[in-house]
Amino acid sequence: MLPELDIAPRDPEDVSPPEFYSDQGPRREIAPMKITFLMPGYVWGPSGGARVIYEYANQLVSRGHQVTLVHPRRCENSPNAPFQFGVMGILRGARNTQFKLREMFTKPPISWQRLDARVHLEYVPSPDSRHIPDADAVFATAWYTAAPVLDLPPAKGHKFYLIQGYETWMGSKPLVDETWRFPLHKIVVSQWLRRLGSDLGCGDIACVPNAIDHARYKITRAVAGRRKQVAMMFSSVPLKGAIDGIRALEIARHRHPDLQAVFFGAGRRQSWLPRWVRYYRNPSQDFIVNEIYNGSQVFVSPSWEEGFSLPVAEAVACGCAIASTASGGVRDYIQDGVSGLLSQPKDPAALADNLRLLLENDGLRLKLADAARASVNRLTWDSSAALLEVFVADNMNGISRSS
Repeated sequence: MLPELDIAPRDPEDVSPPEFYSDQGPRREIAPMKITFLMPGYVWGPSGGARVIYEYANQLVSRGHQVTLVHPRRCENSPNAPFQFGVMGILRGARNTQFKLREMFTKPPISWQRLDARVHLEYVPSPDSRHIPDADAVFATAWYTAAPVLDLPPAKGHKFYLIQGYETWMGSKPLVDETWRFPLHKIVVSQWLRRLGSDLGCGDIACVPNAIDHARYKITRAVAGRRKQVAMMFSSVPLKGAIDGIRALEIARHRHPDLQAVFFGAGRRQSWLPRWVRYYRNPSQDFIVNEIYNGSQVFVSPSWEEGFSLPVAEAVACGCAIASTASGGVRDYIQDGVSGLLSQPKDPAALADNLRLLLENDGLRLKLADAARASVNRLTWDSSAALLEVFVADNMNGISRSS
């Protein structure tokens, strides 16, 4: 039995062609810089947001910069250890104590992500300035790391804020909004976030898109001959819309009882997942690429909001057609009816209609998949890192240009 939701659909915003930050000229040499990223905490497993930061670290050290990733064990306002009363509070408290003990005596292995040996990894008790190295630039990477970065002394570097989502799902809206207005140089990863920042009255916002590793995420099986399988990334976080995705699949299965559904995610399989769903917990990236993405005709994304949505872009690069909600950042590279099919968030029936269109029209599926792949092909870490590098250097030199 799926949990009941009492929600009302909202209309997707109008979408204009994306305009990303540009260095407004040919690639130029940037003097070596010392750059620090203040991570949201210890990263114990695969995380899209952490992957982006680790990829930037790889790219920046390959360009001659010195990069340090500081992982604080605790941050004020971090959602990692919420307090609860009652039995659940006791159980969660015991679990948090277990996590704290683990973090005191061990450091998380980053086996799920390639990391250049030249990247410095620091694991520290807190984001206090004593634990932050002197540098030319320092980045906040989550809303609750913005205040610690703002409070750092000048020796720690010019202050930046990499925003990958509107993080009200893990913090109160007034507190999150306040960080957007901090006097930090802001980089967002999608035009939806840039417009949101403008609505919040923020200045100095640049849009540098996320990217994917095209050497890893690629077609390994023919797109035309794939079985009737639909893939979805699963999370129990309500914002990810998993219940909507399951309901859309249930509707589609009425007409296509042979439809196979495969989910993957970081958490344990939930008891309420239908038995017909195959679920893989923390599968390797090779398995995701070769068995899930390349084994599927369609990738479904039912999220209510997404800053960018890396899994959608990865699935596209592997040949999947996309049935997604118009959830924010995905609209920078998926255009409804041209490179995918988009529907309102929180509308499982509309999502199911788009899913059925793709399952029942092979020509349409292949056409949209090809167009989406052409769009995603322009999203490379080399180009995104170059834009981020120039933005940092420009702001250090007093040149402020946002787009």
